[in-house]
Amino acid sequence: MNSIYKSATAAEQVLQRYRERLASWPVPSDHVRIPTGAGETFVVVSGPPDAPPLVLLHGAGANSSTWLGDIASWAGSFRTYAVDLVGEPGLSAPTRPRLDTDEPARWLDRVLDGLGITTCAMVGMSLGGWSALDYVIRRPGRVTRLVLLCPGGIGRPTPLRILPAMATLPFGRWGRRRAVARVTGLTGPEAAPVLDDVAHTFGAFRPRTEKLPVFPDDALGTVTAPVLVVVGARDVMFDSGETAERARRCFPDADVQVLPDAGHAILGQTDRILTFLSHSRTDSR
Repeated sequence: MNSIYKSATAAEQVLQRYRERLASWPVPSDHVRIPTGAGETFVVVSGPPDAPPLVLLHGAGANSSTWLGDIASWAGSFRTYAVDLVGEPGLSAPTRPRLDTDEPARWLDRVLDGLGITTCAMVGMSLGGWSALDYVIRRPGRVTRLVLLCPGGIGRPTPLRILPAMATLPFGRWGRRRAVARVTGLTGPEAAPVLDDVAHTFGAFRPRTEKLPVFPDDALGTVTAPVLVVVGARDVMFDSGETAERARRCFPDADVQVLPDAGHAILGQTDRILTFLSHSRTDSR
């Protein structure tokens, strides 16, 4: 049994659902597996081979299906690499590099090297945003443009906001779905497929319990790449006001957007991100 899942049956159900989502990937793609010190890493590659590289890092409890609504647009201009983070419910290894060490950066070194990428733009969501930011800090010059969606590591975690939102979690499928809706901030019929996916996953998956490190000002101040930060004012996982304030203060010329009606899950930013990334189309491998 895979220890990141509650049972072998649960693991297979989650992965089968993910494979079905991958089958609906809206543009031609290749599936690549990169060996690393943290285990094999699964990557979905799309877009023109000679286009600038764009690496996508999803959040905790998710996988590369996160980008299904964006990829058709981004893959028209970039060679996109949607990476399944290790230790999350995708097709990468179940290992979890310690976040308070350089292990995540060394894992990402091996992924990029295995893909033949020297420099790239990067988009990260939540834990993926933390991972991207940690990498930029530890590997200055390797990331040319950085997009952070509801990122960890800048604003403080807000566990006292999360606990009430999770109160219905023990009450079966309905309770999980309601808890996920309150944590993500997703509402309305258009969010139903995403809510169903996340609720299903968290009924079968054991999420990380490791505390997400917050980067100090002096570390954030080393970031010289252009940065776009998008947060939701109603985020119950991180202090989005603090994220916005620190990003504006620590990143030179950062584009910081606070969405007043959004929670932790930041969707529908495809065009904004493409515009930001396209300001520097000369980024190369």
